[in-house]
Amino acid sequence: MKRIAMIPARYAATRFPYKLVQPLGQKTVIRHTYDNTVATGLFDQVIVVTDHPIIFNEIMGNGGVAVMSKKEHESGSDRIAEAVADMDVDIILNVQGDEPFVQKHTLQQLLQAFDGKQGDQVQVASLMKKFTDLALVANPNYVKVVVDKNKDALYFSRSVIPYQRDETVAAHYFEHIGVYAFRKTALMNFTKWPAATTERLEKLEQLRYLENGIRIRMIETNDTTVKIDIPEDLPIAEAYLKRL
Repeated sequence: MKRIAMIPARYAATRFPYKLVQPLGQKTVIRHTYDNTVATGLFDQVIVVTDHPIIFNEIMGNGGVAVMSKKEHESGSDRIAEAVADMDVDIILNVQGDEPFVQKHTLQQLLQAFDGKQGDQVQVASLMKKFTDLALVANPNYVKVVVDKNKDALYFSRSVIPYQRDETVAAHYFEHIGVYAFRKTALMNFTKWPAATTERLEKLEQLRYLENGIRIRMIETNDTTVKIDIPEDLPIAEAYLKRL
């Protein structure tokens, strides 16, 4: 199977504009993400897909591969789908541009969800991680996921799920880590469906898959992630970089 990594890179992010071109050590955030994804050696090709020439030139000018979106897109998935529409690929892994310290082990876990007989049934896969700081569970910026016995997602929410009505039953909370892998057919179908009601309410595009009957296989990871979502995250990333 041909497997590629696509990195959607929107220039003017709402909560932290231009975050992908912020300096982080000797490189920009987006270059760290791109270079670390290439360094995993897991993919036939790694491509940044962006809406702005600054990001395009940042990647191309440093020996990478980037493409410009032809249309405006609401989501990273839509942006990727446009870029891969005419490409001969089987599995597409969506790496978030604002997670500069992507790790091989994490991405490998995700790709392995498509292997073997059980993997033949998987259309979409994503990552989750058990909350270690329960104070974050109620924070709507941290997306929660509940899964069934097969580790397929039942629901994603910015609210606290599950709600612990019975305090004698242990509650386990999982954060959704927004890295996805999909078969090309599933991704292309996604772009044809209207935004789901729950998607519009929660502002979570993955709910479009669930509302259309597509299961999302969740892979539990313990790997450390450092996401740059707001300006206050950048010093945290800088401190993490110094420890590497």
